[in-house]
Amino acid sequence: MRMRKRNNLEPRMEACSSVWIRDPEAHQGKWLELLPGAKELRVEIGCGKGKFTVETAAAEPDVLLIAVEKVKEALVLAMEKAISMGLRNVYFISMDAAEIETFFAPGEIDRIYLNFCDPWPRSKNAKRRLTYHTFLDKYRVVVKPGGELHFKTDNEKLFQWSLEEFAACGIEVKNVTDDLHKDGPVGIMTGYEEKFYALGTPIHRCELILYPREAPQETEEPHGNTNSAD
Repeated sequence: MRMRKRNNLEPRMEACSSVWIRDPEAHQGKWLELLPGAKELRVEIGCGKGKFTVETAAAEPDVLLIAVEKVKEALVLAMEKAISMGLRNVYFISMDAAEIETFFAPGEIDRIYLNFCDPWPRSKNAKRRLTYHTFLDKYRVVVKPGGELHFKTDNEKLFQWSLEEFAACGIEVKNVTDDLHKDGPVGIMTGYEEKFYALGTPIHRCELILYPREAPQETEEPHGNTNSAD
């Protein structure tokens, strides 16, 4: 995400300290302490300016939502929205998705939202896509067994490629659609999504059911000493 640099960025970030978690590694395995009694911990990777974030948090006040965004110019807008709405169940961190295992314990997350991530269209950059198998392996560690990842994109090529990647990784996929809003708006939209919807751009969506990757089975040695010479 490219955004105009802001001269007052740092003071605005400081003013959001009530919802800005600067040391996320210190919360690993303890995130639910931020909202005692929360029924779930959900993580949104790439929250942008936070429209989906704050509306989701407002709709489900008993769910703790941790929103991730690397671009500070977008992050500060999202945090300011949350504060202006008086939300108490959403916090923000700045991290790379590749580091997710550093900040969340195994099985700690109930659901991940992955909305409109960078498609990295060139084949040589496939490993940067957030639906690439190395990222999927990380999600499978930090999401509880049977937890979910909800994926939305306007990019048809990325979506079809991702479905193949999910299948190759043996991940169960449900509620697959190539035109989510065909019959009218469905669910909470991101800011980008509203623009796509207004233009008539189809939105692709699916839900992944995540389980830890099974360890490779060890091959039993055949009986007898097959390496000795007769």
